[in-house]
Amino acid sequence: EVKQLLNLMVHSLYSNKEIFLRELISNASDAADKLRFQALDNNSLYENDSELKIWIDFDKDAKTVTITDNGIGMSRQDVIDHLGTIAKSGTAQFLEALSGDEKQDAQLIGQFGVGFYSAFVVAKKVEVFTRKAGLGPEAGVHWESEGEGEFSIEEMSLESRGTKIVLHLMDEQSEFAESWRLRSIVRKYSDHISLPIVMKKEQFDMPDAEETAEDGDKETAAEDKVAETPKEPEEEVVNKATALWTRSKDDVKEDEYHEFYKHISHDYEDPLTWSHNRVEGKLEYTSLLYIPKRASFDLYNREAPKGLKLYVQRVFIMDEAEQFLPLYLRFVKGILDSNDLPLNVSREILQNNKSVESMRSALIKRVLDMLKKMAKKDPEQYAVFWKEFGSVIKEGPGEDHANKDKIAPLLRFASTNGDKDALVSLPDYVERMKEGQDKIFYVTAENYAAAISSPHLEVFKKKGIEVLLMTDRIDEWMMSYLTEFEGKHLQHIAKGELDLGELEDETDKEDKKKLEEESKDFIDRLKSTLESKVEDVKVSTRLTDSPCCLVMNAHDMGAQMRQIMEAAGQSMPETKPVLEVNPTHPLIEKLREEIQEDRFENLALILFDQAALAEGTHLDDPGSYVQRMNKLLLELVQ
Repeated sequence: EVKQLLNLMVHSLYSNKEIFLRELISNASDAADKLRFQALDNNSLYENDSELKIWIDFDKDAKTVTITDNGIGMSRQDVIDHLGTIAKSGTAQFLEALSGDEKQDAQLIGQFGVGFYSAFVVAKKVEVFTRKAGLGPEAGVHWESEGEGEFSIEEMSLESRGTKIVLHLMDEQSEFAESWRLRSIVRKYSDHISLPIVMKKEQFDMPDAEETAEDGDKETAAEDKVAETPKEPEEEVVNKATALWTRSKDDVKEDEYHEFYKHISHDYEDPLTWSHNRVEGKLEYTSLLYIPKRASFDLYNREAPKGLKLYVQRVFIMDEAEQFLPLYLRFVKGILDSNDLPLNVSREILQNNKSVESMRSALIKRVLDMLKKMAKKDPEQYAVFWKEFGSVIKEGPGEDHANKDKIAPLLRFASTNGDKDALVSLPDYVERMKEGQDKIFYVTAENYAAAISSPHLEVFKKKGIEVLLMTDRIDEWMMSYLTEFEGKHLQHIAKGELDLGELEDETDKEDKKKLEEESKDFIDRLKSTLESKVEDVKVSTRLTDSPCCLVMNAHDMGAQMRQIMEAAGQSMPETKPVLEVNPTHPLIEKLREEIQEDRFENLALILFDQAALAEGTHLDDPGSYVQRMNKLLLELVQ
């Protein structure tokens, strides 16, 4: 049922009505390219008119839109074959007849043979006037259809070669017979088509000379009005017709790259850097990728639209093609132009297949290489990038396991080796590791102040071992995926047993063993008192200045991660930390000597809560902590 098929295709295939103009302009562009190609062997096909163009006109009163080209045109049989047969693509047939090299040179867009029928999305009747190049004026053809499965065709005389399509718009689609509407669609979808797209210049009504003249001059003005001959409206090109990405890198100036970036990103600042590449071989495509200077307001909204602008042979297909870059690179702006992509018939939806996966892998590598190059050649510029986008890049190790080793050197952290702003990379850290050090040490905290004052750092400061300070909320999640770098294990200094390996000398080990033996009874007493709060109590090798600290088991979730999960509404299992004490600290020595059980318990609970506060953990019962502290203070002042 042709009528049903047409109805289904027109009303179900295209979700966006304005696409009809993109499709008809693409057909006109193909017609011009076919003429150019065939004229290589027969120059007379140009018929003394080699300036190829596409014209768009409209009539508000008649509710018509007209698209005209001076391309190859069609014979009567071509019209029957291609307009009278659904899904038979003249472009596809033309490409099949070409050799490999010829096919590569021919920049043709159409592939499905249904783009023409998008006209019926907005038109109740379509007329086509066409004459094939090389045939005489008498070979003109007039085709007409109302999109109901039938058409009429007749021969007529046409002086010019090419094709003119007249759309008689439905009443409810009359908005398309407006200059601003047509121009905006051209700029959105067909701005970079290589042919000039021409429209009449917009005419602004000027006051009538007779109306504005003084009484004495009205007669003269009226005579002048009669003598005037109407002028033909001037024409202007409404598309840029220069796809910057199709040009050689050597031919594009820096300010042109900047201008194009602002055009596609709507950013007012220049980009930090960009990468312009054409890939040839099994897959052929061009990419132009930009790194912005500033983060957009919705950068941390992972649901917000993102992705590259997708073109096929300079024709705009979609604004946010998110299939080509992962979420952790969502800040990248740019375009991708390829004819190897599996689009659906309406060319509105990109289908996943091996070509998409191959391009995605190559584009990810391109962006990461661009960042690596920036970090090496211009550290100051990379610092600007990291300040804006570092937290997003940290999503990478967990989301892109295949490129984890490329992402890791791009990460930056504060460390105990400098101030808050002196960020260090993992390669820098490894390069200055102490002799005998076989781990990369780090600590997580709510902020820099909490990290740098963490009691877990004390032994590392004493031995001059650098520790990375991680204060982004995402850090702990990221480190669950980034467990090693260049063969060095990454060790959270507040988790599990602290093993300094060769950095711990025999004297340290002997001192620890001696303290454990001397403190056994005290440790057992403390463990009994705090058994509801801790899993174990141990003598610490981490502390030199603090009385105690809390240590998580090696595989337990840290405070940062727990807070994120709980904020997301996830119920978390209860876990108990290990309390490590420093037996040589005066407070621990006093506690050790305490005889009264009630006072011992209060002091033990205060030390436990203080250790939790030092970790950045919220107290389960802040009121009880305050009461105990007040009681202790009263005893001191009495």
